Amino acid sequence: MTTAALIIIIAAALVAAFVQGATGMGFAMIVTPVVSLLEPSLVPVLILFLMLPLNLYVLARERHAVDWRGASWVSVGRFLGTFLGLWVLVLVNLHQLSLLIGWSTLVAAVIAILAPEFKANRTVLTTVGLVTGITETSTGVGGPPYALAYQHRPGPELRSTVALCFLVGEIISLLVLALGGRVTGADLTATAAVVPAVLVGAFLSRYVHRRLDGPVLRYIVLGFAIVSGIVVILRA
Repeated sequence: MTTAALIIIIAAALVAAFVQGATGMGFAMIVTPVVSLLEPSLVPVLILFLMLPLNLYVLARERHAVDWRGASWVSVGRFLGTFLGLWVLVLVNLHQLSLLIGWSTLVAAVIAILAPEFKANRTVLTTVGLVTGITETSTGVGGPPYALAYQHRPGPELRSTVALCFLVGEIISLLVLALGGRVTGADLTATAAVVPAVLVGAFLSRYVHRRLDGPVLRYIVLGFAIVSGIVVILRA
């Protein structure tokens, strides 16, 4: 990886960590396209490694608001989805997968904007975990399903619960990818170089996260989901 590419990735990671620390998601949606263009061999492992300290920080900061029951159901689906994601990574045409993920995310986000307020039940949450396990393990992007499930919840609950779900899922995905021989020395080297920027961005988010709640946060989150869907389609 060239020095210029590394600098661009570091800058993207700093901005993305600030965004996710403030809103609850957005890191992978911002960083994954950048890394895919500059050093595609680092996707998804670099993204997963970088999100570990970010989500740990957000979880610790707002741990009082975690929806433990919802996170448990998401984690059940996430565990199962990880193995399907690894299978997809090895066997399935990623062009077709990306198109499916992109269009599904766009449609789901539009429906979510138009739909009345709801609270996700255990079936929905388990399905969200399953879908996220597949998409995050295979592409590095897993936020949109979480966004759609928790869009109507208060800001602290959304951020902390999504952070917990991400954290559990990332650990599972990295373990499965490591067992599958998908974690390399290049991934670890890049992680060491970029993670300080992630920590700085996460820390800076503490100054704005309390101001983001209610309808404003909901539309920001759904906006990220729509942008993510478009980016995935364009990448495909």
